[in-house]
Amino acid sequence: MTQTVWSHLPNAKHIDWVIASAKAHPEKWTAAYTAARAAARNTAYDAASDAAWDATRGAAYDAARNTAYDAASDAAWYATRTAAWYAADNAIVALVAYDDCAYMIESEVDEIKILAKLGDQKAMLLLPACIVFNKTKELV
Repeated sequence: MTQTVWSHLPNAKHIDWVIASAKAHPEKWTAAYTAARAAARNTAYDAASDAAWDATRGAAYDAARNTAYDAASDAAWYATRTAAWYAADNAIVALVAYDDCAYMIESEVDEIKILAKLGDQKAMLLLPACIVFNKTKELV
């Protein structure tokens, strides 16, 4: 496995998958992003993204996490350069900010939709990744 700036994070494998999958299937990520925003309502989705962003960039997280997020986000941007980046970036934010959320990617879509509707910020941000994973059934 190639060493990356985020290799030391608990969710590194899933961050790698997000980047590779967004590059391989940008159309699925774009569609999943649209579906997730509709399911979670735009305002709630944006609030979840803001909360995860704050957690990732906040004082509680050290420079290594910020650097890891920046590098992974840049990799996703260069891989897709489309609307798929927004979905991939939100997944990366969640995976960097919350060590206990990677399982959501491999969960059933309906389960994550329910959590998102109940206001779970991690579920809102990872719903597109869950949708894509369930369509492709591949994890790098």
